Amino acid sequence: QVQLVESGGGLVQAGGSLRLSCAASGSIRSINAMGWYRRAPGKQLELVARITDTGTTDYADSVKGRFTISRDNAKNTMCLQMNSLKPEDTAVYYCNADVKSLLGQRPMWGQGTQVTVSS
Repeated sequence: QVQLVESGGGLVQAGGSLRLSCAASGSIRSINAMGWYRRAPGKQLELVARITDTGTTDYADSVKGRFTISRDNAKNTMCLQMNSLKPEDTAVYYCNADVKSLLGQRPMWGQGTQVTVSS
């Protein structure tokens, strides 16, 4: 059974920084793309950042220049460094990974971690 577990959320003042981590565990053969999504109160789920297994990254326009996504393929982990945080970054952040396991290939989601940015 494959699990994604996020950590690192919390409360921070505007202009501050947080680092989110996501660890995948279980019977993993490989992981293709990984990404972070977020859902703010009353809004739809949106892509924040994505990284392929070869390191190609993609960011939402709203976080470019402030957030950095990275991954360690050997450890099946991914991080999101968030700097210059704004109140509008407040949301539940979810880790997503396209995982190939003994059961086949399918997208997996973490349970989410709350990020709250105060003004």
